[in-house]
Amino acid sequence: MLSGDPWLPRPFRVVAVRSETHDTITQVIEPADGQPVPTYLPGQISMLGVPGVGEAPISISGDPTGNGSLEHTLRAVGSVTSKLAAVEVGGFVSVRTPFGTPWPVDAARDGDLLLMAGGIGLAPLSPVIHHVLANREHYRRVILLYGARTPSDLVFGSRLDRLAFAEAIEVAVTVDRADPDWLRDVGMVTRLIGRVGLSPSATTAMVCGPEIMMKAVARDLLGRGVAAERLFVTMERNMACGAGFCGHCQFGPEFVCKDGPVFAWPRVADLLQVPEV
Repeated sequence: MLSGDPWLPRPFRVVAVRSETHDTITQVIEPADGQPVPTYLPGQISMLGVPGVGEAPISISGDPTGNGSLEHTLRAVGSVTSKLAAVEVGGFVSVRTPFGTPWPVDAARDGDLLLMAGGIGLAPLSPVIHHVLANREHYRRVILLYGARTPSDLVFGSRLDRLAFAEAIEVAVTVDRADPDWLRDVGMVTRLIGRVGLSPSATTAMVCGPEIMMKAVARDLLGRGVAAERLFVTMERNMACGAGFCGHCQFGPEFVCKDGPVFAWPRVADLLQVPEV
């Protein structure tokens, strides 16, 4: 929980910026008001703002065990995110956090954990990876399958290599279009599922990416026998207030900012089949 009123934005100072792709950065921020960093769970989001510009919902992508800072990985695609991405080290952003439902990391214990991401969808799953590495003895197999459009669109590239080298997590990466230096898989991320030898009855799956990708992954996993109630997705809809008041992120009867962003598949499966919802 935040110190004081959780609905009031707090000033945070940018202490580091890491470039991930040509339009995506990871921004590391620390409190500038003397208060501690709020506790959060993997999968929760922040409302990040630039005074006079507005706020945008951004998934927290750092280590939830806490180190005195917050990390957010964001793509500069709109007026607010472009301004956020332009804040240099030493500059300030406003923060309201944490909001939303987390990934069910505790419910996944003692079984296999499958993480599947597309593009920047790896960012909301990054805190799960941190959590698993800190609690590795509580999970059996941990598998990360990750896809992007091109090699230059992969986020956390060096970190993925370190994970694969350490062998604490099984990592497979694919791209839709390769370049001459790419020596890994080419094709949809779903094509990797058949290679890993899932134990469906023991598997919890957590998926984040474009909705068309999540639907394809869900069809594949359900067809292999993974239980629908053990399949989770995170929805990146147009959140504005973080409290379910404004209605911008309404998704059928759900409000992504307060009922999500993480949903068990049965709660959203039918809604994702309806055009324009």
